[in-house]
Amino acid sequence: MSSASLLIDAAWAPGASRRARAVCLAVAGSLLIAISAQIKVPMWPVPMTMQTFAVLLVGFLYGSRLGAAAVALYLAEGALGLPVFTAGGGAAQFAGPTGGYLAGFLVAAALAGRFAEAGWSRSVPLTSIGMLLGSAVITAFGFAWLSVLFGPQKAFMAGVAPFLAGDAVKAALAACLLPMAWKGLSKL
Repeated sequence: MSSASLLIDAAWAPGASRRARAVCLAVAGSLLIAISAQIKVPMWPVPMTMQTFAVLLVGFLYGSRLGAAAVALYLAEGALGLPVFTAGGGAAQFAGPTGGYLAGFLVAAALAGRFAEAGWSRSVPLTSIGMLLGSAVITAFGFAWLSVLFGPQKAFMAGVAPFLAGDAVKAALAACLLPMAWKGLSKL
């Protein structure tokens, strides 16, 4: 078993070009999140996407600092107008219904990264818990912002309740993938 605490370090050990590696990984992470934002089930006021899964996966793969950097890059790309968000791009997206969720992405990726640094990505139960806690952070930020826009009851019914089952499925998917990836790498 690898002594690396992060899956990305076990797969691609940092070498002399640490900065180039970090830039490549941050760009790749932001692209993964952007692509996942386009995998959606239309709902109001916020569509269900694979974005939250990708945000938490990047955190679990990269660790707290690089995971947060990849998400920050993604958010900056969207703020600059690149069509990386589910509803396109532009700074106005941060003031709309998805603004709270977008803000929660950064905190959740850093949290998932901390869990990974503590070895949680090697365990099915801990990966599940980490994914659910990360999802709860994103949901809390989204709920808080939607409450400002629409009131708490409407925010819960439209911005929390419909996503609970999806969050559980995404947690289960990550709980299968991450420990399996560790096992696969240990056989190389």
